[in-house]
Amino acid sequence: MQLLDGKAISAQIKAEIKQDVEQWVAKGGKKPHLAAILVGMDGASQTYVNSKIRSCEEIGFTSTLLKFDADISEKELLEAVESLNQNDDVDGFIVQLPLPKHISENTVMEAVDFKKDVDGFHPINVGRMCKGLPAYLSATPFGILEMLTRANIDTAGKHCVVIGRSQIVGLPMSILMQRNDYPGNCTVTITHSKTHNLKEICQTADILIVALGRPEFVTPEYVKEGAVVIDVGITRVADASKKSGFAIKGDVNFELVAPHTSYITPVPGGVGLMTICGLLTNTLKATKKEIYN
Repeated sequence: MQLLDGKAISAQIKAEIKQDVEQWVAKGGKKPHLAAILVGMDGASQTYVNSKIRSCEEIGFTSTLLKFDADISEKELLEAVESLNQNDDVDGFIVQLPLPKHISENTVMEAVDFKKDVDGFHPINVGRMCKGLPAYLSATPFGILEMLTRANIDTAGKHCVVIGRSQIVGLPMSILMQRNDYPGNCTVTITHSKTHNLKEICQTADILIVALGRPEFVTPEYVKEGAVVIDVGITRVADASKKSGFAIKGDVNFELVAPHTSYITPVPGGVGLMTICGLLTNTLKATKKEIYN
């Protein structure tokens, strides 16, 4: 078993981005500017956004955080989105999900200028990804592709099973893993909560990508011996032994599953850190206008 160490890989990627930014600015390019909108007081979202801000500082980006109360109206939030669309100094921005129930996430995502959509959620970026055209890839799938690439994991002809069909992870991941590229060229099965014989299907996977949102759901009975297991899940679970009062758990029971794998991601310290790298990479591309000129 080898660990796909998101901490080590993300540090390497951020060092590369920092060097790229320094060279870009030295040649007269503008400093990349990433903005984020945070609505409400969700603890996990605040932690994630704060991590993004720290990463921006580390690699030489400018960052802006707009915070709003959970009772903000959809109209007011859309006005904030439009203000970032019109701000020429902001190269890319995200609206941190989830949003309060009275706000339509689809409406807000579609309001983001697709040229600044560094989270890769806008229908234009999703459609271009499906067509194999240059686009901002969703940050989490982007991060997973980087992990597979940097570990030189063979994907061609492999059976990839994705558990979860969300528009953020499961769906784009299934599309990217079957594309005619590396990583890719897999035979892909996408599964979800209504799938029959889920355990039997997972047992056939050479590459198992789990994005279900149910802590420690996957046990050894789901895993083929020697499989590559990518755990996207991250859930706070009450734990009185921790100073914080909670522990972070993935969708995979790491201790039980790890001995049966060839490669596996830990939680924390795995895909979550790579997601931030995907976001930073997309922002640098936006600054340089590599996708949309």
